[in-house]
Amino acid sequence: MTSSVRTSLEPPSAPPYATAWALLACVLAALTLAYPALAGGFLVSPVSDQYIAGYPFREFAAASLRAGEGFPLWNPYLFGGMPYVAAMHGDIFYPTFLLRLVLPTDVAMTWGMILHLMLAGFAGYGFLRVIGVGFHAALLGGIAYMMGGQVASLVSPGHDGKLFVSALLPVTLIVLTHGIRDAKRWAWGGLAIVAGLGVLSPHPQLLQYLLLTAGAWALLLAFVGDGRASAPPRGVAIRRLAIALGAVVLGGAIGAIQYLPVQEYVDWSPRTGGRDYEYATSFSMPIEELINTYLPQFSGILDRYWGRNGIHLHSEYIGAGVLFLMVLGLAARKRPERRALTWFWVGTGITSLLWALGGNTPFYHLVYAIVPGSKFFRAPSTIFFVTTFAVSVLAAFGTERLLRGEVSPKVVAWAAELGLAGVVLAYAGFFESLALSVSQIPQLEENIRANAAAITSGAWRSFASLVATCVLAILVHRRRLTASLAGALLVVVTVADLWSVERLYWTFSPPAAQTYATDEAIRHIQREREPVRVITAGAAIGVPGAYHDPNLEGDGLMHHGVRVALGYHGNELGRYQQLGGKTRGWDQIANPAFWGLLNVKYFYTTLDSLPITGATRVVGPVQSAAGSTVYLHQLPGDHAYAWVVPTVAKYPDAEVAEAVRAPNFPYRSVALLDPASTTAAQPLTAIPAPLPIRAAVDSFAPGFARLTLDAPAPAGSALVVSENYYPGWAATVDGRAAAVERGNLSLMTVALPAGARSIEVTFDSAPFHLGARVTIIALLLATLWFGLGLIGRTREAARD
Repeated sequence: MTSSVRTSLEPPSAPPYATAWALLACVLAALTLAYPALAGGFLVSPVSDQYIAGYPFREFAAASLRAGEGFPLWNPYLFGGMPYVAAMHGDIFYPTFLLRLVLPTDVAMTWGMILHLMLAGFAGYGFLRVIGVGFHAALLGGIAYMMGGQVASLVSPGHDGKLFVSALLPVTLIVLTHGIRDAKRWAWGGLAIVAGLGVLSPHPQLLQYLLLTAGAWALLLAFVGDGRASAPPRGVAIRRLAIALGAVVLGGAIGAIQYLPVQEYVDWSPRTGGRDYEYATSFSMPIEELINTYLPQFSGILDRYWGRNGIHLHSEYIGAGVLFLMVLGLAARKRPERRALTWFWVGTGITSLLWALGGNTPFYHLVYAIVPGSKFFRAPSTIFFVTTFAVSVLAAFGTERLLRGEVSPKVVAWAAELGLAGVVLAYAGFFESLALSVSQIPQLEENIRANAAAITSGAWRSFASLVATCVLAILVHRRRLTASLAGALLVVVTVADLWSVERLYWTFSPPAAQTYATDEAIRHIQREREPVRVITAGAAIGVPGAYHDPNLEGDGLMHHGVRVALGYHGNELGRYQQLGGKTRGWDQIANPAFWGLLNVKYFYTTLDSLPITGATRVVGPVQSAAGSTVYLHQLPGDHAYAWVVPTVAKYPDAEVAEAVRAPNFPYRSVALLDPASTTAAQPLTAIPAPLPIRAAVDSFAPGFARLTLDAPAPAGSALVVSENYYPGWAATVDGRAAAVERGNLSLMTVALPAGARSIEVTFDSAPFHLGARVTIIALLLATLWFGLGLIGRTREAARD
């Protein structure tokens, strides 16, 4: 009689040059999504933040650096002006900025994201190898992570900072393992550098998630061990944890160039003081959307989305085969060397999943109450990359079991039956009925009905991927396929499965020279001799242009050096939001007083005429680069960049905010200062007549303006500049230093002595300069720590 018990196969050995093969596999897997970049495609789409804002942000800094002018400190082009570093404009100091020095900005942005996708996979592989996982299983785990929806689809909304941190997670775990488990001295310098990169990403929310995961991993290594090596003695463990903490602190110092300016900005930003629980839990992951991890079409892909969050530009798809392998990996806990690791990653996966669900479970109340920073963040669903990583680790464990032939036909049959049940449920309309029962946005319910066919075909697609994985498991179990070949085929099946979904999120546009090409309306504005601002409007006024036209709904005009009164950012100065009436839908854009205060001369819009007395169409119709039919209208009234008022007065902000909303606010007659102002002011008993003094702009650049008055300023007068006030603005009047204060709620005001004629205003940032010094010192220390550790390792190897 033949025994039904089969002994496990020997795990397949790694091929020669395993690391090189793994790197090649990750590169090729990424290129299945990214290949249009080889022909010059620009990795942005109309739904991407990079399309409507990211490119102008980065090109602005890149142009400044290429011109030898250093990093810009003031952005005059959006929302009345804002500090460039402090308000944050993407990866200003992250190493990807170096790509923009040697490549066109659009090419650098594209490859920056692609390279980090490759890094996510290769580092995931590297981490799994470090903890003792075999070559084939580690490669599958790394690729499952990099091509899983929560990582690979981040290019769709253009969330490069999230992608950077997602790629750094396995790198962080690698250096921590070498430091705490293996006592490698170089690892501490490496940890400091990686932590510094996380700070500079700059995505503080995902950095928090990375550090929490890394901290938990460090505790496991220090007090339990990873199964490959036992935990060090208690005293040694505590000492290594302390060193790790010191390395992270040093890494934080590497980010000082970004975060010292940000720290100063907190009190000026719209998020000062944090937000309430409702805000913090907005964009939580709806529980029903967990179905997307297996059936990605359930809640609708991209514009088919019908779910509670209203917008859904990324994917949660983990992979049908990967989920099956994850379930197999749960049994790895039975092996002594995998027990602690399995439970750790199960716990990490469950905890991060509960966190991602946010306000949909009571768990997030605990997070909101005790985790620092939670009151400033929203979208707890973004932690799902940690869940995805945990699943990938467990899937690697499951792959090891599959390649050892330990997966029984009963388990395979059970999995296939569940997959087939998914197909039957799709045909029966179960998923459509479920969607209709939980839908909370009636306007999107038509998407549910339109999505029915996609759900059915998606169920078949997932089932096919699952069956392919199951077939490989059976063939290995029956010894019909070698473990090495099965491992390679599993990787191919996983890539094909994930590619079939994530490719939908990889949309390329023509190069930036075409995507952001100029038009006659823009050229007309550029011919202005002095700075002016523009209000852009399309869909907001009921006449939409091309979808998400960056010139109308974003920051496209910034690329052309045109200052816009609004824009797309989200962290503009809080008082400017009050001045423009953001909470009321930016209602002040129709207010003549607002036009005067903000130097607004033009409307760039899809309307062929404006319902404004005195407005004149000067250009149009013309077609924007995105394909919108646009017109340029000149507004009536005065549009000076700066002007002299005969008097100043002091009132609380609440009263000033109400006063400037009046269409007849006498902005040319008085400047309203904060009561704490040091400028002398008399009680305002009557509104004086405006002064017939013109302030000509002799020179203008971001963060600088030189003005000349055509007549001497009278005593008690002040210059008002149509640029937001922020600490760091300084002025000289006829060569002598003068104070710059905040007037009319948000604008710069300079008190003028009698006879004043020449004024200069300049922006600088003391926190930036201090932060730059701290960053350089910290980076040198971390590099020295890393280098000395490597030298010590080399010497030890030579002695051995």
